[in-house]
Formats: sequence, structure tokens, C-alpha cells
Amino acid sequence: MPRYFFVIIILSLAGLYILGNAAYLMFARSEYWETVSKLFVRENIPLPANRGNILSADGQIMASSLPEYKIYMDFVAYDRDSARRAKAQEWRDSAYHTDLDSIAEGLHRIIPGKTVKEFKAHLEKGRKKKSRYWRIYPGRISYIQYMECRKLPLFREKPNKGGFYAEEFNLRKKPFGSLASRTLGALYASKDSARFGLELSFDSILRGRPGVSHRARVRNKWITQADINPVDGNDIETTIDVSMQDAAEKALVRKLKEINGNMGVAILMEVATGDVKAIVNMGRDDDGQYIEKQNYAIGTRMEPGSTFKTASIMVALEDGKITRNDFVETGNGQWPMHGRVMKDHNWRRGGYGRISVPEVLMYSSNIGVSRIIDENYHSDPGKFVEGLYREGVGIPLNLPLVGFMEPSVRHPKNNKDNWSKTSLPWMSIGYETLLTPISTLTFYNAIANNGKMVKPRFVRAERKNGEVVREFPVEVIKESICSPQTLKDIQDILEMVVSKGLGRQAGCKLFKVSGKTGTAQVSQGKGGYHSGVVNYLVSFCGYFPSDAPKYSCIVAIQKSGLPATGGGQCGPVFSEIAQSVMTKGVFRPVTEAADSNSVFVPEILNGYLNDTRNLLEQLNIPLQADTNLPADSLDSVWGHIGTTGGTVSFVSDRTPENQVPDVKGLGARDAVFLLESRGLKVRLHGSGKVKSQNIPPHSALKKGQTIRLELTQ
Repeated sequence: MPRYFFVIIILSLAGLYILGNAAYLMFARSEYWETVSKLFVRENIPLPANRGNILSADGQIMASSLPEYKIYMDFVAYDRDSARRAKAQEWRDSAYHTDLDSIAEGLHRIIPGKTVKEFKAHLEKGRKKKSRYWRIYPGRISYIQYMECRKLPLFREKPNKGGFYAEEFNLRKKPFGSLASRTLGALYASKDSARFGLELSFDSILRGRPGVSHRARVRNKWITQADINPVDGNDIETTIDVSMQDAAEKALVRKLKEINGNMGVAILMEVATGDVKAIVNMGRDDDGQYIEKQNYAIGTRMEPGSTFKTASIMVALEDGKITRNDFVETGNGQWPMHGRVMKDHNWRRGGYGRISVPEVLMYSSNIGVSRIIDENYHSDPGKFVEGLYREGVGIPLNLPLVGFMEPSVRHPKNNKDNWSKTSLPWMSIGYETLLTPISTLTFYNAIANNGKMVKPRFVRAERKNGEVVREFPVEVIKESICSPQTLKDIQDILEMVVSKGLGRQAGCKLFKVSGKTGTAQVSQGKGGYHSGVVNYLVSFCGYFPSDAPKYSCIVAIQKSGLPATGGGQCGPVFSEIAQSVMTKGVFRPVTEAADSNSVFVPEILNGYLNDTRNLLEQLNIPLQADTNLPADSLDSVWGHIGTTGGTVSFVSDRTPENQVPDVKGLGARDAVFLLESRGLKVRLHGSGKVKSQNIPPHSALKKGQTIRLELTQ
């Protein structure tokens, strides 16, 4: 028993010692050990998640995050042990002097922005300063360039040995440039934070969820360990069609340049679903170029002008105030309205006189519309406004884009609207009402959709790893905007506006188009409508084909001075967009165009001979290859193509790698690939195939040099 008692005493004392020492460390020495811990462990370090992509309707990437790098050199070796530090510094200095020429030459090859001499001098300057954070190149480089730099002597070593390291950034890239850029949106350059557009509206889906990590120092090395792994953002599949967007943008910009417009909008919508297939917002910058400055289509309310007359006539038809067989007297083009004079556009030519209800819209008569509405609703203007709301005009659309402006439709019962006797007639022709272009288009889209009004849709689905995880369904705003008879009357009249009225230039020969022209004088604020240079909003809104509507579209342009006509200036843009859309995806077999007694040879672009050969073999077109070129080497040869009778001949281009190749006659894609593969930067002007190049063929090739190609259709 004494021995057991002695052992218990010893163990108890040891236990008390341990507890006492633990308490001492926890309380008396806690601050010291917390400081030591911070030197060796860093907690709660965020791990960024990869941002999701924005995809087009057919799955093409329209916005994606790609890594970019700032590259640095640390010229000072570090080790806590002075002997090891001196040895590491000696090795780094020796390797640097031995490989300096190779490093400078490699950097110039990878980043042509500086010469070999400049890179060498810059590195020497950093070494003399013994800098630990010497920026090797002022700009950022791509992932491919960074990986190439990692292959250079000294740079291929680990950072603590060779001194080369990089800082990574995620940059949002848009492969299609400025196409639909205001709608897609953008991020702040300094951080992964959305600024506007779909990037901001769907930020919670795209940005994902960042993780958490800690860094611990183990044997003089920092090791990062994830505590919570980041969850990458999902992709969103938009409704935008790249080819339709491109066609709409080109048609609108071409017209803006022709008439010197201030800004322009074009929106293309699928009738049944409300899918926005193209949305163009062009404003003129200080240099006179047209760029997507802001989203006018959804964020700028305008007095719609004559496109609003359709809604006014529809209210009167639906309420039984008029029929399509009625007539209205418009006189000589001038008509007194409660102390003011209403004028038609042809008042100097004597006006339209007595015209039918369909002709009122066909010729866009201000007097005709305002007389119909004023005489039938003057005693109860609220009923007219309520009729507009019944049709869906003025209903909030609640679009998922930050900056969207809701319609503003005045009501006589609202004291803030300052209703007067002239409000009703001028409101009926598109003044004193503010609508965004997309609100106007939504109304016309409902007419095309047999009366069903659907909400414009910009995003169709949310995707993760290519699989759909959520769909955004079609949203119906109103099942029917009017009765079937009123709808048929309006549809017939809108078709006549294009076939017989002022909207002829919006028509197409191969299919019918329906719509309405619009011209409105833009208010100059406090100066009213007559201060200084007069601005006009010209527009055309409609749908096609009339028999079975597939798409609706609005084109609106703001310009200064006369002439200003929606039919003459926006109609041709509408027609060009409609024809581009209707021909998209329509292909005919080549054999249908070939005479049975002859060989049909299509126009063939110069370029990659193997692709051309495969296509010609499928079309059963005789091919005569270059006699100086072995058949088995055709796979990697570029060249020129000639046709003689029904036979195609190949002439290979054997330009040496150190010379500029001849790309005349090539398509833009082939020309860019061939030139960039040899280290040249390419600038394209125009569209189609290459007409000329500013650096002559077979000139000495200098990598990094910019070559300008002129294209022609």
C-alpha cells in the first residue's frame, strides 16, 4: 500500500504540473503564442470561384473569364539560415548571368512588345536595385504566354529558387467583341464585381461561391490548404443569336452613318416566346464612331410618335366607337384642336381630305387619329387611357436588367399629370407618353402573337457543366389584348401600311411584312420642341412574315434636322434585318442549281486546300491538284484555286516561314489563322474575302508586326 500511495502522489504532482503549465500558456503567455501562430499560420484566406460563362442561344461563348498574369522577378534569395541564403544567392546570380541572353530572347519571342535589348536592360536595372518585386513586363500576359515564360532558363525553377513568380487575374473576355456588349454587361476591372447588364442581373448565378483556405508554414515553405472548396459559378444560356445580332448591328450602323444619326436601336424578338434574338444600342462618341454607349432599348423612355397610333385605333375599335369601314375628314392637312393646330405631314400639299380608318394608319394621319379619339373620348378621357392599359400599353414589364425604365402613360385622374384639353388628341398620336423601345415592341409582338402578350426573355436556362439545371419559362403578361375581330382588323391594316402605305420600304419581295412607321419631334426639355436644332425620333415597328409571324422587330433612330421619316429611314433597316433572318439556315442542295448536262462549279475561296478537296469530292466536282505537290502532302498546304471549265485546279503556296504569305482571295477566318500562326497581328476592315494586304507578299516577316487586310464581298 505505501508503494501504491507513493505512485499516486507522483502521478498527481505530474498532472498538476501539466495543468498548471497549460493554464500558464493559455492565460499568461497567450498573446505571445498567438503572435507566433500568426507567423506560421494564416487563416480565412478566400479562394475565388471561377465565374460562369454567358452563352448565346446556340451555345457559343459570348463572355468568359480567362486568366491573365503580371510577371515579376525576385533578385534576392531568402533563407533563415545565413549560410544557405548565401549559397542560394550565389547560385541564382550565376544562373542569371549565364542565361540572361536566352531569357531576354525568349521574352521577346513570347511578348513581342519589347525588343531583346529592352528586356535585357530592364532586367539588369532590377538586379542592380536588388528588387524583390521587379515587374518584368508592364502589361498583363495570357495563360499561354505565362506557360511559355515558365519554360525559359531560370524561370522554370521554383519561385524560391529561381525568383520568377506571377500574380494571377481573371479577366472577362468577349470573343465577339462589342456585339451586344451593353446587354451582356461588364465587370469592374479591379475586382470580380458586376457593373451592369446580364452580368449584374444574374450575378448570383454567375459568380459562384468562394471558398476558404489557410496557409501554414512547414519547413520554410508556405502550404495552402482548402478548408471550404469554392463552388464555380454556373453558365447562363441567353436568347441572343450571334448571326442575327451581327446582321442587325451592321444594318443599323450603316444607316446611322448614312443619315448622320445621333443614336439608334434595333431589337429582334421571337413572336411565340418573347426571346430577344438581337438587341443593338448604338450611340455616337466624340470621335464620330458608333459604339454601344448605353442600353437605350430598355433604359431610355421616348415619346414613341406614330407607332403609338396603332394602340389608339385599337382602343376605339375594341370599344365599338368606330369600325374599319368608317371614314374621317382630315381636311387640307390642318385642323384646330382646342386652341392648337394639328397638322398632317403633307399639309403643305393640301392634306388627305376624307379617308377611311385603314388609310388613317396607312398614311399616318395625325388629324385622323386625334379626331377619332378626341370626338369619342373627350367627355371621358380616362376610358381611353384604361383602354390602353387593357391592351397592355403601360403595363410594367419588370425586365431582369438593371436600369430598365417602366412605361409612363398619363391618366386624367392623376393630379400630377397636369391633364389639359389638348392632352387627349396629342397623346393619341404618340406624344405626352413615354415608352422604351422594348415596351413598344412588346405591344406589336402581342399583335403578331394572336393577341397573347409575352414578357421579353433574355435568358433561357441556367447550365452547369453543360447540363441544364434550371429553365426560365416563357412568361405571359396578358392572354389576350383585345377581341379576335379587333385583332384581325389591326393585323389587316398593319399589312396594308407596308403593302400600300408609308411603310413600303420595310417590305420584302419574298414574304409579307406588317408594321407601322413612326416620326416624333423630340422634346428639348425646358425649351420644348422648338429650341435650337430640332431632333427627331424616327422608327418602324412590325413583324414578319405576316401570314405566320415568326419574328417582331423595332428600329428606332434619333437624328437632328430634316428629312426625318420612319418609313424611309428605318424601314430599309427593318427590311434588311428581316431578309437576313429569313434566309438564315435556308440551304438548297447544289445539285438543284446544276444543269444535268454540265458540271456545276461554285465560287471557291483560296485557303486550306485539304478542306476544299474534301468538299469538292462530296460534290463530285473534278479536281486537278498541283502537279508539283505529292498527293499525300495536301493535308498541310495552303494555296490558290483556279477553275477551267468544269475542273478545279490547286496551286500550292510554298511561301517560306520567314516571309509574309499571299492571303489575297482567302476568307477572313483562313487569312487570320495563317498570318497569326506566323506571329503577325491582323487588323480586318470590311467583310468577305481578302482584297488587299498592306504588307506585300513574300516580304521579310517580322513577328509581332501588324498587317492590315481589306475585305470585300
